[in-house]
Amino acid sequence: MNNKIAVVTGANGGLGTFVTQALLDAGATVVGVSKDIRQSDFSSAAFTALPADLLTAAGATSMVASVVARFGRIDVLAHTVGGFAGGKSIAETDDATFQRMFDLNLNSTFYLLRAAIPALRRAGNGRIIAIGSRAALEPGAGVGAYSASKAAMVSLIRTVALENKDAGLTANVILPGTIDTPANRKAMPNADVSKWVQPATIASLIAWLAGEAGKDVNGAVIPVYGSDV
Repeated sequence: MNNKIAVVTGANGGLGTFVTQALLDAGATVVGVSKDIRQSDFSSAAFTALPADLLTAAGATSMVASVVARFGRIDVLAHTVGGFAGGKSIAETDDATFQRMFDLNLNSTFYLLRAAIPALRRAGNGRIIAIGSRAALEPGAGVGAYSASKAAMVSLIRTVALENKDAGLTANVILPGTIDTPANRKAMPNADVSKWVQPATIASLIAWLAGEAGKDVNGAVIPVYGSDV
């Protein structure tokens, strides 16, 4: 991926850290985006930290404009930002929780895609890879707002794939099971982590989809469930 410009959202998160490093290892120039990203988070000279708030249209537009102004283009967009809320039935879910799930998982994705697609189309063979959730296809009790927001996100990514195939732009979404991150271990201290998905596995898949070998994969919804199938 030499000479490729990749943007990773949530670049210093539990999954984003692995994705950023995998793309750096593949030879890409990586712009890491999050609210609190720092240049010191990665040692590579090919890494650039770009603090940004992607929960607003203005924040997403400004971030994309900054990347294009500095590097001239965007070749890869790896979107790992999201949020989770659960524990209540639909009948018990309050408005704020439902809206927050859609803000974090759907609206932020929409703002980002709308801002970045023109630059990705100009790249000629741009790649979008987004992180969804197993819950998008297999909703469970107590996670209705989260599942619905992730299902809507999947629909958005597949629509982007259809709308931009003429430009050689691909858009795919990965649906992980529970990812083995520090945050998930803290939230579920008694879980059997041996069944969880390793973040490095997802990062390797993203790097493959972003590279030349992944050019024929478009509009795919890819399950990555670990041993918990």
